[in-house]
Amino acid sequence: MVLNDQEEIRINKYISSSGYCSRREADKLIEDGKVTIDGVVAVNGSKVLPGQTVLVDGEPVVPTDDHLYIALNKPLGITCTTDKRDRDNIIDFLGFEERIFPIGRLDKNSSGLILLTNDGSIVNKLLRAEHGHEKEYVVKVDKKIDDEFVKKMENGLPVLDQITLPCKVTPTGPYTFKIILTQGLNRQIRRMCEYLGYRVVSLKRIRFMNILLGDMKPGEFRYLNNKEKQILLTNRARLP
Repeated sequence: MVLNDQEEIRINKYISSSGYCSRREADKLIEDGKVTIDGVVAVNGSKVLPGQTVLVDGEPVVPTDDHLYIALNKPLGITCTTDKRDRDNIIDFLGFEERIFPIGRLDKNSSGLILLTNDGSIVNKLLRAEHGHEKEYVVKVDKKIDDEFVKKMENGLPVLDQITLPCKVTPTGPYTFKIILTQGLNRQIRRMCEYLGYRVVSLKRIRFMNILLGDMKPGEFRYLNNKEKQILLTNRARLP
């Protein structure tokens, strides 16, 4: 976030816009007396002017732009659409003040990590398969998997009139596996499993490039930290 001359902003928004933490967490830091503005302990409602120095626990916090990058643990039943006619749309679910939109999608019956932003310039770069950005999922199916299942999944299957790109599949149990994709066809994992005679019981995304779902509970969101944003914006991360 860049402040114009004489423009002021509430301290909690200033902190959250830096990616340091969410606005709610910023409020707690302020209440605990851990935030200062030009050496003066801030209170909820304090405002920051251009040129002022904000410290959190003695460390400087400097928002750099107006773009927001958010990681959400999408619950089941929420649709990754900005269409307000869908009563379960992700925008109303978040209730966010700024206009944001999801990067890619998770279908309504899938859960896990979804990124949202107001930075339209990065969306296509992140989603195009040729860039090789990894997305990792944990999947449970209705029948026991075997070596043949893993081999066929990894080598590519017919989906939507094309052969899926090679991927990595790691069994984690008789009915469960992790899968790493570099493309995002519509309902790709479900369609791949269906082709082999399996039905997906549950599907959760746990990673997008270097960004991990971690221990966020369903419905929780956080702002990306500075390292995550830097790697995301340079579009160069495949592994955490």
